[in-house]
Amino acid sequence: MKYMIKMFSRINFKKFNKIINESSKKSGKSKIYIFFDMIGCFFKYQAGYADYIFFEMYNLSKKERKTILTRGKNNSYVKRLNPKEYWEYIDNKALFNEKFKDFLNREYMVLNSDNYIEFKDFIKKHKEIIIKPLDATCGVGVEKVVINDKTDPSKLYKKLLDNKQILIEEVAKQHKDMNKLHPSSINTIRVVTIHNKYDVTTVVAAVCRMGTAGRVVDNFHNGGICAPLDAKKGIINDRAVDKQGNFYDTHPTTKTKLIGYQIPKWDKIVKLVTEASKKIPELGLIGWDVCVGPDKPCLIEANQYPAYDLYKMIKIPNSVGIIPVFEDALNKRK
Repeated sequence: MKYMIKMFSRINFKKFNKIINESSKKSGKSKIYIFFDMIGCFFKYQAGYADYIFFEMYNLSKKERKTILTRGKNNSYVKRLNPKEYWEYIDNKALFNEKFKDFLNREYMVLNSDNYIEFKDFIKKHKEIIIKPLDATCGVGVEKVVINDKTDPSKLYKKLLDNKQILIEEVAKQHKDMNKLHPSSINTIRVVTIHNKYDVTTVVAAVCRMGTAGRVVDNFHNGGICAPLDAKKGIINDRAVDKQGNFYDTHPTTKTKLIGYQIPKWDKIVKLVTEASKKIPELGLIGWDVCVGPDKPCLIEANQYPAYDLYKMIKIPNSVGIIPVFEDALNKRK
């Protein structure tokens, strides 16, 4: 109810009216019908007006609508499965790296005002580094730095401290088959798991995230594209999409054919996230970002609030939405 009141108070009536018009045009139904149907979906399915058009709810039956993971329902799952007192292990990149260090497969350090010598040794050893703020989200503040003869270690050290880009990591290396998708970025696999009260972890969804146009990051909200995977086989099974809603059968930069592309070492990826989820069983719903390395996969980071809009891409057998998959995972026993 709090969510509904909050959302109702934030209605952008100009956008609300625009979505009514667009939904009416796409569905062939009257604006009056769409208006009342949208209000009904808000109260019955916790679907905001953005959910209504995003999931094309005007075309769905009542049975199908019940399967849709709307923003409101997603919030409910997060609140139910992820107690806030454990979020810091995900939000704080330094704490995350420490807790999941056995799954990183790369060196890292956290800058402070007293470890210049350690930093100098680190960049002497690693000629390419990734720099991040501790609270980085959506790839903001994440950069790749190339170390060469012109690099002044003391100036770089001061700059990173001033910019609060204090998490320094060795650049993760990715499998040659992931390089074929887009070589400039680490193209991560977002794997969403549910860890239930029976100590069983299930992969409920997975997507492949790819950078574009030579960008270093693959983030969907920072110029990247995203393609759904068959969670059992690790194969791209539909077109990729960008934030603007453009679809791609082939990668827009490398022209690599996407549908049918096999993600390497899929079984090892599933094993990795399953083991990682047991390191923090208090959080039941996590989106893991995985780099597929030459020999084995490794964790890049995680998200205790997996982007719910990604679920629209996922093909669900015998269902429109992903809620039945969530519920099966929550009730699965060993």
